[in-house]
Amino acid sequence: MTPSAAHAAIRFGLGARPGDAPPDDPRAWLESQIAPLPEAAGPTPDEIRAALDARRRDPASNPIRAFNRDEALAWATRLLTTGRPFAERWAEFWSNHLAISRRGAIATAFGGHYHRQGIRPHVFGRFDAMLLAAYREPAMLAYLDQAGAVGPGSPGGRRRNAGLNENLARECLELHSITPAGGYSQADVGALARILTGWSIGRGPEASEPTGFMFRPLAHEPGPKTLLGQEFPEGEAGGVAALALLANHPATHRALAAKLARHFIRDDPPAGSVARIEAALRDSGGDLAAAARAVIAEPLAWEPLTKLRSAQDYVLAVMRGLGLGAAAAPALLAALARLGQPLWLAPAPIGWPDDAAAWAVPEQLMRRVEWANEMASRAAFTPALTESFLGPLAPAETIDAARRAGSAREAVLLLLACPEAHRR
Repeated sequence: MTPSAAHAAIRFGLGARPGDAPPDDPRAWLESQIAPLPEAAGPTPDEIRAALDARRRDPASNPIRAFNRDEALAWATRLLTTGRPFAERWAEFWSNHLAISRRGAIATAFGGHYHRQGIRPHVFGRFDAMLLAAYREPAMLAYLDQAGAVGPGSPGGRRRNAGLNENLARECLELHSITPAGGYSQADVGALARILTGWSIGRGPEASEPTGFMFRPLAHEPGPKTLLGQEFPEGEAGGVAALALLANHPATHRALAAKLARHFIRDDPPAGSVARIEAALRDSGGDLAAAARAVIAEPLAWEPLTKLRSAQDYVLAVMRGLGLGAAAAPALLAALARLGQPLWLAPAPIGWPDDAAAWAVPEQLMRRVEWANEMASRAAFTPALTESFLGPLAPAETIDAARRAGSAREAVLLLLACPEAHRR
């Protein structure tokens, strides 16, 4: 494996598997993965709603737990075995950008569906389509308390004397689109919150309502609203238009470019790199496939080992490097929880951090070494392991020390826990 191929597998992918190294033209290999992801199987919204209704009728039963387990195992299997690791990393990036957490019954029940249907189908499409799809997903609507949001001046709001819920609107402006650098005001937060009133979750056939997203006119704040100096009409269409404005705003392109550069280049990406990715988004109308090509083409993205791996990155790289497959899916999920990054349980809407300061803490690194020591007991130190895990990016002194180690376990641990193993 060439250094550039090893770097492609580590920085852009999830870590190589034995005998599964990228080809000699790693850039072409990465670009070949820029295509719609295959549909991931899982329970339908109707099945999820039925499980929620069953649990409501019989609190002792918990069919949602089985759904969650199956969804998580399917995710783990996919990332351990995929032959399109860049595409899967790209999807994980956007899942983290539009993060939800499995807290509360609805967000928990629909969490897997959110990632399968709200994010994955759109990762190489337009950002405005992804943002709209994510905001119509029950998990997002429940997680940010939008499902019950009503306009104070709506029939429902006047009847309940309800105040305005700004959670989704605030996170949209602060995290998901233009960010504070875009110069929005508190008035814009309130305007977007009013625009999105009525965006809710249907209770399914038992309530004679749709399953999944539902617009509730009686909860919607009447009248036009002004967001960022532009007027939007009342009704569901006003919300769709407002999200399109935000998704295609120059400040959003700039913020997304900076976040992509931070993930694929380094924690403090240079302005030139950010500008080139931003230009790809701007010139393509927010096409995420164009952004992916711009990231691959960025010269500084090819400087190896400039990023510290998150816990998820590290666990995936180790398990893929050891050649573990679908049978190791439960162990992958357990390791993520053990190392402080449990699946779909980000601590806040901002998602998991993507910088060294968050992961280079003594407790985190100690847990990694302890876990790697356990994994090392199940592997042999072979040329195939060295090639798949770090390839030519492994320091010669680490390989020499491993060869002189007193046991196979110690040799493997020296490779899995060396400083370079924690970087990508």
